[in-house]
Amino acid sequence: MTINATRLRENIYRILDQILETGIPVQIERRGKILKIVPGNPKSKFDNLVRRNAMKEDPQDYIHIDWSREWKP
Repeated sequence: MTINATRLRENIYRILDQILETGIPVQIERRGKILKIVPGNPKSKFDNLVRRNAMKEDPQDYIHIDWSREWKP
């Protein structure tokens, strides 16, 4: 995201909080030059993942399934 210095001044705390939460740097345009505000410890994309338990059964149960009666030559 690129913003100008006026918008940064108006919303500095909200923008800084957003950078900390998302880890996405913000570019500021000032006098034709670009400045960047980046988090000191960038947030990993994996930090946003939510752990889900999709398998209700024991995974070992799937390994020992007998498919011989389903198979047709």
